[in-house]
Amino acid sequence: MTEHSNPSKVVVIGGGYAGTLASNRLRMRADVDITLVNPRPKFVERIRLHQFVARTGDATIDYGTLLGEGIQLVVDSATRIDTAARTVQLASGRALDYDYVIYAVGSTAATPSSVPGAVEFALPIAEFESAQRLRARLEEVPRDAPVTVVGGGLTGIETAAELAEQGRTVTLVCGRTLAPSLSAPGRRYVAKWLTRHGVAVLEAGVVTEVRPDAVVLADGSADGAVRPSALTVWAAGFGVPELAAASGLRTDPLGRLLTDETLTSVDDDRIVAAGDVAAPSGRPLRMSGYAAGPLGAQAANTVLSRIAGTEPTVIDLAFTGACVSLGRRAAIRQLARKDDTAVNVYIGGRMGAAIKEVTCKFVVSKRIRREARKPGSMGWPKGGPRPERPTSASQEVTSP
Repeated sequence: MTEHSNPSKVVVIGGGYAGTLASNRLRMRADVDITLVNPRPKFVERIRLHQFVARTGDATIDYGTLLGEGIQLVVDSATRIDTAARTVQLASGRALDYDYVIYAVGSTAATPSSVPGAVEFALPIAEFESAQRLRARLEEVPRDAPVTVVGGGLTGIETAAELAEQGRTVTLVCGRTLAPSLSAPGRRYVAKWLTRHGVAVLEAGVVTEVRPDAVVLADGSADGAVRPSALTVWAAGFGVPELAAASGLRTDPLGRLLTDETLTSVDDDRIVAAGDVAAPSGRPLRMSGYAAGPLGAQAANTVLSRIAGTEPTVIDLAFTGACVSLGRRAAIRQLARKDDTAVNVYIGGRMGAAIKEVTCKFVVSKRIRREARKPGSMGWPKGGPRPERPTSASQEVTSP
């Protein structure tokens, strides 16, 4: 390893899958001071939050078991990246100097203010604090009371399935399509499982209002405009923190940091994005734990290349599909092409559940922990550089 008299200071903002792995990978060089900033003292396994809510599993891990030696964990929230002064401003009032920033703040819930009552009465599940509130609220709701889960994506399906398996009366309002990212056979399998376990699936249902004890659906979208709901869970889509835009950096319309294909900010080559908040070439990858690890590794590689004075490589990641749990005894492993397009092949049932559990453990033990023991060891499926966006295609950009 090359050692310099003045170590490079790298601040990693966000201790999720991407940020934690990136922090460990930066240890490939001994002359790097690594500071990981995270608002929570423990790592949150977001892919297990539905289990945490249903009390069928835990979702936090001590950072002491995940981070390699020499990484400083700062439990705080970043409020601004001062690119001129090269400091990260924290909520506590502290300021951290940096030579490079890895921006890995992750995604958040996206409860829309445009739907009356959604912010006030619906509980999201995408973040640990909201999952804690949802878990506590479930304890107050009678077992036979109607529960509504809004969102037909993977998070909504897993949440609805987990609650239904415990005997809850669950309605899943999909908004348009159940499991749109799965193949048609995969969607049919999920629909059959949900129906068999008593979940009322309103595939075309659209929630137009959330009340303390009910949801209102768009006319004609389901059988009845108003449905009782003692508890409404919002699992329809994700947002991202506003830190990039608040720091004067250009973002896409959702707020993800605009980068090139090496994940370097288009505004500042000392800021590199990773995970759900990266929008390389304005074409972000699917928000997922699957992509977070490779993007975290890519971000670390980019920073290390810039420290070494070499040209960073571009994103090279092939998707292989997705896993969706259906309670504790079943799941579906949907296979996909490398561009993340689902194929008509899946593995379901107990075998699917076994694959899902191995996948969840793999992310922590075989990626993050292994990277802590042996920085630079993580590999991932490669699909070649992404095709360039056609020159005729427009690109929406949010300027500071």
